[in-house]
Amino acid sequence: MCKSIGVIGGGSWGTALAILLRNKGYKVDMWMRNREQSFEMNSTRENKRFLPNVKLPGNLNVSSDLEKTIYNKDVILLAVPTHGVREVLNNSKNFIGGDQIIVNVAKGIENDSLLRISQIVKEILPQNKYAILSGPSHAEEVAINIPTTVVSASEDMEVAHYIQDLFITPTFRVYTNPDVIGVELGGSLKNIIALGAGISDGLSYGDNTKAALMTRGIFEIAKLGEKLGANPNTFSGLSGIGDLIVTCTSMHSRNRRAGILIGQGKNMEEAIREVGMVVEGIKTTKSAYILGKKYNVSMPITSEIYNVLYENADVKAAVDRLMQRDKKHEMEDVVQ
Repeated sequence: MCKSIGVIGGGSWGTALAILLRNKGYKVDMWMRNREQSFEMNSTRENKRFLPNVKLPGNLNVSSDLEKTIYNKDVILLAVPTHGVREVLNNSKNFIGGDQIIVNVAKGIENDSLLRISQIVKEILPQNKYAILSGPSHAEEVAINIPTTVVSASEDMEVAHYIQDLFITPTFRVYTNPDVIGVELGGSLKNIIALGAGISDGLSYGDNTKAALMTRGIFEIAKLGEKLGANPNTFSGLSGIGDLIVTCTSMHSRNRRAGILIGQGKNMEEAIREVGMVVEGIKTTKSAYILGKKYNVSMPITSEIYNVLYENADVKAAVDRLMQRDKKHEMEDVVQ
């Protein structure tokens, strides 16, 4: 039987995955909050704001009617920014069936609660099975069938394999992983390091600096992740180092682009306005900073990016503080 999917969120990633799923022959409806934009997409067959120059399949329906989009679907794909997940789930929980699988593709940690998205879903929809799809995957490339690999993670491996089969194509390869905590944290926290990589580029620093940020950054991510119950091996995979590489090095990355603007002297609000889309790493930096303090995990890169974003610290002074920290052994957790 033809599977049916309701996609909540019409940004670049939600649109790219809706195209992928519709091109596989599934019935796909996509919800967009802005009614005028949904009308425009249906008439022009293009998401001109978030994914320009990519044509929508003729039978992919875009609507601003949330209930119609997700009613009686096999799978609900959450593709809204992290700060909007709780609201959209609360608005739709009365017409979500207990047998519908929730698949999240957003990458972030809720600011007020410090919850990962799987925890928010479990709180609001405790009866529904959950998976996350994450990894090094820019929407702009997936939409035009550039070879990409991601990971499907669920505590229920039957669900992880179901989502693997749902999404896999000759150009979109999907692996599975039972470590939901690690996959969620890797996808979320790498955005902070991408902001740092962008700031480094904005300061006209070189490849040495970016390599150092990425290497020490994944170390910070893994330390916090392990403290929160993740499998440390996950951070060596697609949703860890893989996603970190692509987000720190590509101009498709909103976080890197925002970081470049900050490194060039713009403040946080100016950078967000110029990027013109949600920069998940900015809110995630605050959540990660608080989590690091709460669990007594040393996260110097995250802390300095927090200082730049939220305390108006000078970016060059932040770099100086990182470079002049007390001497460390590289494997500080295993060498006494």
